[in-house]
Amino acid sequence: MAAGTTTKERLERLMSAKTQLEAQINKNGQILAANDNVGMAGPLVDLEGFPRNDIDIYQVRQARQTIICLQNDHKELMNQIQSLLNQYHSEISSTDPELVNRASALDLDGDRTVGGANFTNLAPARAIVVVNLVSPNSPAEAAVNMIGNSIFLRYFIPFFYPLFKGLRVGDGILSFGSVNGNNFKGDLAQIGEVVRNMQNQNVQLKVKRDDQQLDLILVPKAWSGRGLLGCNIVLPPEAMEY
Repeated sequence: MAAGTTTKERLERLMSAKTQLEAQINKNGQILAANDNVGMAGPLVDLEGFPRNDIDIYQVRQARQTIICLQNDHKELMNQIQSLLNQYHSEISSTDPELVNRASALDLDGDRTVGGANFTNLAPARAIVVVNLVSPNSPAEAAVNMIGNSIFLRYFIPFFYPLFKGLRVGDGILSFGSVNGNNFKGDLAQIGEVVRNMQNQNVQLKVKRDDQQLDLILVPKAWSGRGLLGCNIVLPPEAMEY
């Protein structure tokens, strides 16, 4: 580490690396989407056991392996960021406690940490759908935390604001508006109906991301790309636990 490097500078470097990792994950997710939306667990053989001829099997395998490696790197990077966030908060607390007191007084949820993300160990929860593609500058990418993205972060540490923003490839959606694990019938049309009925309105999502659970607000709306969300969701493989 270079002498004199501040915690904030270290965080900025990690967040830049995080952005690059997410771009690579999204790029490989687009490869899977272009191959008949095969996802991370779709079959590579047909009903007779022969290799499928409607997809590039080599390309799919390479993309899947790359995504797995990148997601592992991303999880480790997020752990490092969280550790430095805690350290930075402690530094601010000691140098400007009044600033921290004012921010803490505005925080709406004392049980949550930065950005509205709950970092406690979660009980096992099953995702109803999984995100396998997020288009740049889309409503999905712009989804925000429903408790204000942490007033402390937005107004006192602005460069942390994007940390928990937006849907990402690999996110498991636990609930999408009124659709949840109790009433979801395995039909993506249920999600589509919510999207159509809630155009230009806030839709609350519960999202499982690694060991975090996020509460997001997504606003389905027309944008420069296709559809109202700018993301692709698929049913989770039966063997996949979220």
